[in-house]
Amino acid sequence: MAGGQTVGTVVIDFPPASQSAAWQARSAILQAVGYGTLAAVALAATAALLVSRRTTRPLTALAAAAGAVERGEDGAEKLLRPGPGELGQVSAAFAKMARTLRHEDQLRRDMVADIAHELRTPVTILQGGTEELLDGIADPTPGKITSLHDETLRLGRLVDDLATLAAAQAAALTLHRVPADLGKIAAAAAGALESQFTEAALTLNLDTAEATAVADEARITQIVTNLLTNAIKYTPPGGQVTVTTRAGAGAGTARLTVTDTGPGIPEADLPHVFDRFWRGTGAKGRSGAGIGLAVAAELTAAHGGSITAASPPGGGAVFTVTLPAA
Repeated sequence: MAGGQTVGTVVIDFPPASQSAAWQARSAILQAVGYGTLAAVALAATAALLVSRRTTRPLTALAAAAGAVERGEDGAEKLLRPGPGELGQVSAAFAKMARTLRHEDQLRRDMVADIAHELRTPVTILQGGTEELLDGIADPTPGKITSLHDETLRLGRLVDDLATLAAAQAAALTLHRVPADLGKIAAAAAGALESQFTEAALTLNLDTAEATAVADEARITQIVTNLLTNAIKYTPPGGQVTVTTRAGAGAGTARLTVTDTGPGIPEADLPHVFDRFWRGTGAKGRSGAGIGLAVAAELTAAHGGSITAASPPGGGAVFTVTLPAA
């Protein structure tokens, strides 16, 4: 408008929406988002499948291994598959448990076989001797009755040893711990065995300095008695047995040592001296069922201590018991 008169006209023409640059950009963006979403869903599904397979395979293998253990099959841990993170730790723990169970089962089988073997001899002798008496083949002479009585005593000692071993394995539940001087306990136990040392022509040396431990006196007496009895059994006449007690070199320990001048322990036997029913190469012709040292080891462990065996190059055996100090 100029001076109140129309001098020109402007016409604004809007093209179709499909031809708009903005619309085209919007469509391209939506299309890209759609394709991206589809790709993300596909990748997520693939990743989920891979993760689920990696997760379920160890679990499936673990279930199979558990079933094998339940059925008593050997080598159940071979069925396991490695897994990520905590699954791998669970598989490793299960494999260790399976090996432990197999080892314990083998120990149980061996123990039953050993007990049967140890019981068979006295039972056979008793059965044969009593049948001879019943059938009149043998007369009930004092010598015959004494022989049968000796086998009865042997059988009774074996049963007592087995009961002691069972009690030792459960000793952690029945210990009455008090501050106790290992020197006094060792001296008392040695005094109770004085007649056996005299009969075996052995010299007993006591070097018992004060060494106070937190312990059950009755159980520690049993440990010392078993170690001394073992020394009497393996030390030849004229030999010496020495009992030493000291406060441990490490803080908070008390130590008891039993040393003998016997033939010593073969190196191959050292790892087995505390095994149940173990009778080493030097045990031939000696009494006992191989339980005494096993009992000593169980009782020591129940006190939270340790027991070791050594055989110096010059001969003899050294047993050392280390207990927590009071």
